[in-house]
Amino acid sequence: MVNDIVADSLTRIRNASMRRLEVTELYYAKIVVSILGIFKNRGFITNYNVIEKAGKPFISVELAYDEKGKAVINEIKRLSKPGRRVYRQSKELKRFKNGYGVVVVSTSKGVITNEEAYKQNVGGEVLCSIW
Repeated sequence: MVNDIVADSLTRIRNASMRRLEVTELYYAKIVVSILGIFKNRGFITNYNVIEKAGKPFISVELAYDEKGKAVINEIKRLSKPGRRVYRQSKELKRFKNGYGVVVVSTSKGVITNEEAYKQNVGGEVLCSIW
C-alpha cells in the first residue's frame, strides 16, 4: 500500500530516468494523470497511456531523452508532502529555474503549472517541481 501516490510516481520516474529506461509503470490516480499531462506538454516525457493489468489500471510512461541519450529530466522533486503541506498564493508562483523548470500546483481550477496559476491569479498546494 502506497501512502503518497504522487511521491511514489515521481520516484519511479526519477529512478527510470537515471537507469535510462524507455518505459516505466505507475499506479493509476487522476492527479498523477493530470501531472503527467503537464510533463508531456512541457516535453519532459514523450507519452503516457492508461493500461490494465489483472483488472487494475496502471499508467505506462515513456521517458524523453535528447539526441545524445541524456535524460531531459534533470531534477524532479516532491514539494508538498502528507506530513507538511505547502501552499502558495498566486503572487509567489512566478518563474522557476528561469523558465526552464515547472512547478505543478493543485488549485481550485485544477492541476496547472505555476505560470498558468500566476496568470489566472489563483494559488494552491504546490505539488512538485521538475526541470
